[in-house]
Amino acid sequence: MAITPADVGERVTTRRRDPGGYRDAVGVLESWRDGVLTVRKRDGSLVEIAEETLAAAKVVPPRPLR
Repeated sequence: MAITPADVGERVTTRRRDPGGYRDAVGVLESWRDGVLTVRKRDGSLVEIAEETLAAAKVVPPRPLR
């Protein structure tokens, strides 16, 4: 895993284990507290991810301007 709590405020991509396989989320890492990450996706929705379910994560560049 390539992200840490110091990356709060950065745009990240995450992959987490789910009972049905894996789920991905891309957005701004808003917080990382008590083993739970929160990622704000571009549609404004907030995803909560338990740290122990993370399979991979990294900081990615900002969204390209249109």
